[in-house]
Amino acid sequence: MAKILVVDDSPTELKLFVDAIGKNGHEIMTASNGDDAMKLAVSEKPDIMVLDVVMPGKDGFQVCRELKRDEETSSIKIIMVTSKNQKTDEYWGIKQGADLYIKKPFNPFELYRSIEKLLQ
Repeated sequence: MAKILVVDDSPTELKLFVDAIGKNGHEIMTASNGDDAMKLAVSEKPDIMVLDVVMPGKDGFQVCRELKRDEETSSIKIIMVTSKNQKTDEYWGIKQGADLYIKKPFNPFELYRSIEKLLQ
C-alpha cells in the first residue's frame, strides 16, 4: 500500500482520481492547490503525487520543479495528469521532473497501471 497525494483544483476531477486510486487500497491525501500540495508533500512524504498543472497559486510545473530540487522530497514520484495536451507541455513537464505525463481526460485504468509501475 502506497501513500498517494492527489492534487487538482476541480472537486469533480479530484473525486475521479480518488475513486480510481482509492479502490486499490492505497492511502489517499488530497489538495486543491499548489501551495497546499507543497505543504503536504513536505510533511507527509507521499510515495507518489498525482498532479494537475493548471491551478491557482503555484501551478503543477512549479510544484514539480520545487519538489524535485529539494533533497527531502526529490524521491516523490510525480504523475502529471493535465488538460495541457501539447507536445511542448509534456516536454516541459518531464523537464521539470515529472516521472509520467498523462493527458486529460484520463483513463482510470491507465492511471492505476502508471501508479503500480512507479511503485515497482
